[in-house]
Amino acid sequence: MNSIETKTYSVHFSEKAYLELNNYINDHNFSKIFILVDSNTHQLCLPKFMAQLETQTAIEIIEIEAGEEHKTIDTCVGVWNAFSDLGADRKSLLLNLGGGVVTDLGGFVACTFKRGIKYINIPTSLLAMVDASVGGKTGVDLGALKNQVGVISSGDMVIIDTSYLDTLPQNQMKSGLAEMLKHGLIVDKDYFDKLTNLSKLTLNDLDTLIHESVVIKKDIVTKDPFEQNERKHLNFGHTLGHAIESYFLSHTKKEALLHGEAIAIGMILESFISSEILNLPKPDLEYITQSLNNIYKPVIIKSSDYDAIIELLKYDKKNEHGNINFVLLEAIGKPKVDCLVDNGLIKKSFEYYTQSCK
Repeated sequence: MNSIETKTYSVHFSEKAYLELNNYINDHNFSKIFILVDSNTHQLCLPKFMAQLETQTAIEIIEIEAGEEHKTIDTCVGVWNAFSDLGADRKSLLLNLGGGVVTDLGGFVACTFKRGIKYINIPTSLLAMVDASVGGKTGVDLGALKNQVGVISSGDMVIIDTSYLDTLPQNQMKSGLAEMLKHGLIVDKDYFDKLTNLSKLTLNDLDTLIHESVVIKKDIVTKDPFEQNERKHLNFGHTLGHAIESYFLSHTKKEALLHGEAIAIGMILESFISSEILNLPKPDLEYITQSLNNIYKPVIIKSSDYDAIIELLKYDKKNEHGNINFVLLEAIGKPKVDCLVDNGLIKKSFEYYTQSCK
């Protein structure tokens, strides 16, 4: 699998990835190497990863708790303190071995410790491989509010080894698939078509599709690294999806949703809104809705939930001058940014989703 080159870092795949990683480490005189893991990747992924490392540099392991609820400043403080206690300095290297929480939080910790140390992402979940680890977005949540604090700063390398996916349960695989489906909806209908026909996919197909997804994101981020225009396309489904994810995470009587599960709902809602505002063709709306509902289990969103979810929209990072800005679709593969949507239409989209699940 060919490496993917960006202006500032490379994404390497499979066996070549470890060769590149070891060459990189041997070419730099790092004082110490830190590996950030969570409680799951410590057990399931670290032994395999350590077997691939070839270095005499001292290595320290730092473990955080697994789960989105631990993607917080408090966890960062714990990691920063561990750095200090274990003798980290500006010549240290951080390797983030984990899913999106580890790569997001680890990148942020690296960018801010002593005003920045070098880091490399080794994503172990499908979501992190195709989204969280690529593009330089780092950060943490504020309570249940997603990604409110962070910086855009890419690491020196991304290592993608799809054998780590063997450790994932099916719901986590589907969570990552949502971001790949989004890439199809905003860029390439043929790619979306391939992803929706899961029964015909092999493991080799998955490797190729992951590579294609990373290329799609890389091309967008390269054109617009700081999200002034085209990079906003990547937020399709996320305006309402993030609000739903935050609401279910903070509501004690609701079962928390995985990121991709919430984004799948957001894509259906925002496709419906697209059909109402931008005349997304009805056959496209029906195709998107049916495809996503075939993959993701229905989620009950009551009318009594609507206002609370809408209230959370004000925290969306795309908002400007008090306006809530949506990314919508004129057609599959043709997104439009900075669309304004009134609350009545948002509620109507929830009603559409509920009906589509029956």
